[in-house]
Parts: sequence; C-alpha cells; structure tokens
Amino acid sequence: MPNDIKIVEFTKEMKKDYTILVPDMLPIHFAMLMKVFHEYGYNMEVLKNDSPNVVNEGLKLVHNDTCYPALLVIGQFMDALKSGKYDLNKVALMITQTGGGCRASNYIHLLRKALKKAGMDHIPVISLNSSGLEKNSGFKYTLPMLIKSLAVVAYGDLLMLLNNQVKPYEVNKGESQTLVNLWVQKLSDELNHNKGFTFKAMKNNIKEITKSFANIKMTGEKKVKVGIVGEIYVKYSSLGNNELEDFLHEEDCEVMVPGLMGFLMYCVENGVIDSTLYGGKLVKSKINRAANDFLIKIEDTIIDAIKEHDVFTAPTGFRHLKTLGEKVIGLGSKMGEGWLLPAEIMELIQLGYENVICAQPFGCLPNHIIGKGLIRKIKGIHDDSNIVPIDYDPSATRVNQENRIKLMLSVAKEKLQTEKMLEEHMKFTDLIEKKQLKLAIEE
Repeated sequence: MPNDIKIVEFTKEMKKDYTILVPDMLPIHFAMLMKVFHEYGYNMEVLKNDSPNVVNEGLKLVHNDTCYPALLVIGQFMDALKSGKYDLNKVALMITQTGGGCRASNYIHLLRKALKKAGMDHIPVISLNSSGLEKNSGFKYTLPMLIKSLAVVAYGDLLMLLNNQVKPYEVNKGESQTLVNLWVQKLSDELNHNKGFTFKAMKNNIKEITKSFANIKMTGEKKVKVGIVGEIYVKYSSLGNNELEDFLHEEDCEVMVPGLMGFLMYCVENGVIDSTLYGGKLVKSKINRAANDFLIKIEDTIIDAIKEHDVFTAPTGFRHLKTLGEKVIGLGSKMGEGWLLPAEIMELIQLGYENVICAQPFGCLPNHIIGKGLIRKIKGIHDDSNIVPIDYDPSATRVNQENRIKLMLSVAKEKLQTEKMLEEHMKFTDLIEKKQLKLAIEE
C-alpha cells in the first residue's frame, strides 16, 4: 500500500449511525443477507444505481486496463457517493476480498485510490473476507451471522433455480416472482427471530419452498434452455452482464445459472487441493474437508427436495462437479473461477442446457484462458454443445453482445424446432401403427 493512501478503520462508534453501501450482485440472496446484517446492528444498503454514469465514474477513477468488474464496482460506489443521497461523513463502503491470486483481492486498494482522487479518502472501506486480510473494530463477523448467511446462500440458490425454471412456463405471468418475494420476506423474518437456520429447519423450509413452486400451473411446452457461466460478478450481476437473464427471458428461453453455494465449496475445496498438490498445512486441509462435508450435506438436501418433483431439473452436486472439472483441466488451476468454470459448463450440458453463454469480463485473464480457452476441448467431449463466449467491457456495445447471443439462439431454436417435428412425426407414426394393428385384429 503506497504511503499516501491511508486506511480508515470502521470503528465501533461508526456502527451506530453509519450507512454501509454494498455493490449489487445477487438480488434474491442480497435482499435476505441485508436483513441478517440489520439484525446485528449494521445499517446496510445494496446499491441499485445502474446509469451510464456508473461506467463513466469507473473509467475516470480506475486504470482502464483493470478488469471490468473492478471498474463497475468502484464506479457504482463513486456514482452513489456523488449523487447527494448520502452524508459523506456518515457512510462506509463494503467490498469482498477473496484472498487468492485473482485481482479481486486488490479491488479494495483500487477503491481507496479512487476515493483519494475524488477527495473522499476519509470514508472507511470494510473488507469482507475469510482470510484475515483486514480487520475493523466496528465490524465483526460472528458465528451466528455466518450460519445465518450460509442459510441465506442455500435459500437464495434454491429460489433462483426454481424461479428460473418456472418463470418461462407459468400460466399466470408474475406468479413465480410473487412467490419469490413472499419467501424472501418469510425467510428473512424467520432468521431475524433466530429460526430457519438449523439443519432441521432448513430441510423443512427447502421442501416447502420446492413444493410451493411445483404447485404453480405451467404450460408444459418446450423452450430453448440456456446456461450462464463466467466470472462471478458478470455471471450474477445484471449491471455487469447488461441484464442478460432478462434478455434471455425476452427471447423466450429458460435460463440456468449455477448457484453461489458451488462457488463457496470450490473456494473451500481449494484449501484441500493446496495440501495435496503443494504441501499445505494438514490441519487446514482437515478443517476445509469438514466445512465442505457440512456444505455438501445442505446441498444434498436441496437436490433431494428438487428431485421429488419431476417438473424441475436438479443440479448434479459438488462432488460430481469436481470430477467433471478434472476431465478437462487439472485441479491446480484455481485462479479466479479456475476449474469450476469448465466444470459448470460440463454440468449444464449434462443437464440439458447445452446452449451455454460464457460471460468474460475484460482484463480477467484466468477466465479467458480457462473459459474461452477450453471451449474447443469441451466441444470435443460434447459435440452437441452450443457455447458462445461474450466479452463484457466498457467498449463492448450491448447491441453487439445481444446479436452474438441471438446468433447462438438461432442455432438452438432451429435444433429445438427439428426435435419438435421429429417428436410429432413419431407420435403420428405411432398412431398409424396402432390403428393398423387394431384393423388387423378386427379382421
């Protein structure tokens, strides 16, 4: 850290009356997560500003060779601070740090540089990390907060998956989103009353959530299925991917986005892989194994609940996901999304989402190598796959991105139409054969 960039601590006194701003990413998850933080006395607000000025602020205050997610996150912060909505003497910023080799670990330093350039370096920046990179006396992540946050991840992943699988087919438009909102409120209330986060309570809620979505009346028609993978921010953030999910829904597609739980398990598993490949500490490896065993137990509960209803497609699970990654790349490749990214592509194809968009932000070298770089190898295994990498950066226009996606979708829709014609032909042939058999019996 250069000497002229100061670190302003978020103190216990600040906790009382400061607003903590958080960049937007996963709307369902973050809506519940903010309420968990509120319960413990933190006044947090997820930013929703998404005007072109967000990008402009990022371009002004962040080096243009920096990865696109950093530019957007910092641009969103700075745009909000300059909006006049917040008291600049009563506001703090929160940002995550992965602690790995990805440049996301350095966003916090880039943010402080941007604040200094804008004359706002008195504003504290809180690092949310599990690596002990930075500490603030006014922000403590306690065990109850952690357990409730894990419950939020599980609930958020389930609601996101079910909403995406019901929304394109619902008879009464808007019914699925209404149900999402009802569950977000119900689950948030439970967590704030110290309920809904034990394993038994989660299991019951997960079964009830799945059942409620299965009761929504659906058309049963077939539509193009599209999976979305990529760098974690542009995969989940509508600001980062130009509202990609909404665009695909408008194109009459069903969307599958792998959940956040898989990414958390990937990060934990890398601690085990480090011990195996690079001689890391055995104690740390055992702790990571135990943590992932617990997370997999929650994941299995979600998968079992989904499989009870044949109208839904359940994920394959983290253990299987890991074996898929090993088929195309070594597990030592773990910068950024690492081996998880091609593993998610392989899983989506196996689940019937053979049309895959790989969201690649400018400046994200690991994702371009492991994402775009492995497409040919994956197509060698799954020759029926239809994968397109889409670059997201300040100079890439939304029109060009959507045109590339439409080209991919045209191939997918043509294939679906052929499948429908073959299916109708088979039904017609079967009907004729039955009639001929009936006549033969009568004769």
